[in-house]
Amino acid sequence: MMLPTESREVESLLALLRTGSLTLKGLLPWSSNYTFLGFVTSADAEAPVVYKPSRGERPLWDFPRGTLAKRETAAYLVSRELAWDLVPPTVFREGPHGPGSVQLFVDADQDAHFFTFNEDPEFRLALQALTLFDVITNNADRKSGHCLRMDLGRVVAIDQGLCFNVEPKLRTVIWDFAGERVPAQLMDDLSRLETVLSRDDGELTKGLRLLLSPTELRALRRRIAIVLDDGCFPNPPEDRRAYPWPPV
Repeated sequence: MMLPTESREVESLLALLRTGSLTLKGLLPWSSNYTFLGFVTSADAEAPVVYKPSRGERPLWDFPRGTLAKRETAAYLVSRELAWDLVPPTVFREGPHGPGSVQLFVDADQDAHFFTFNEDPEFRLALQALTLFDVITNNADRKSGHCLRMDLGRVVAIDQGLCFNVEPKLRTVIWDFAGERVPAQLMDDLSRLETVLSRDDGELTKGLRLLLSPTELRALRRRIAIVLDDGCFPNPPEDRRAYPWPPV
């Protein structure tokens, strides 16, 4: 299914994801956690989805158990506020195997990933936006295969479970822009996000509080402020591993 772009379409889809009947078709292969392909349906609509139940998450030493699905959903909220349309619509809801994330399944070229189009100038701005998104969300696992190539220079990112850690965890294959100035339009969007997150009674802040801990929310605000102060894409860290494994 293609991603909706109009606000009304997005709201209708989110309502369907939240309240539609969720039917599972089977497990998706090659996932480190239990990940199901399914459909959400209502009386007049249907959409393919990826369902990741919290109880199916593999325990990790550096992320609290049972929180990855909430992090997937938090990443969507941040992406949507930025209006970069990087993350497919995602909600956290009850499902056949308990609460988990339900994300729109995006039909993309399965043979295309970051390493196949990263030198195409058509995708430069989209990849810069994704790079910045991973910096502020502290993505610990941005593999090449998590970058889906869409038409007209658009990139969609999946698998945001390992985000929002308080400690520096950024591991990504996208270091192409290291040390470069962040484009002005992306800086403007980030400044707007900082303003929105400064409102404790704002819808975004209230939504993130349901998904992240108070310290994780403060760390998100701090990372945004650092990028705005510096104005450049970061360089790979020298004191820890900067790339995910496997890279694809």
